[in-house]
Amino acid sequence: MKINEIKDALKATILAGQNQLDENIVGAGSADLMEDVLSAATEGCALLTGVVTEQVVRTAIIAKVGVIVFVRGKQPEKSVIDLAASYKIPCLCTRYSLFVASGKLYMEGLRGLDGSW
Repeated sequence: MKINEIKDALKATILAGQNQLDENIVGAGSADLMEDVLSAATEGCALLTGVVTEQVVRTAIIAKVGVIVFVRGKQPEKSVIDLAASYKIPCLCTRYSLFVASGKLYMEGLRGLDGSW
């Protein structure tokens, strides 16, 4: 699924990575504990989270996450968006809860990675 399709499915706004919307995402996972992301993420996946700190971006860098989706309408500070943009990690924001956003992507055909998320 392309990032643009994720944006449309979640009625999300683009916070970073406007020019990367055609990139393909291989799967998705939802987590607020970054240790869970590090233990389960696959390169090129979508990370759905309610955490809006720089730690999310730093974790995404290490895990090679393809896109970060901030849920519940949470808006990260400019420094977080700037950090993501500097590492070319697209970021989206949706008003949906973590549960609903995950379900919507699942219904659109984007599956979990290995069942551990």
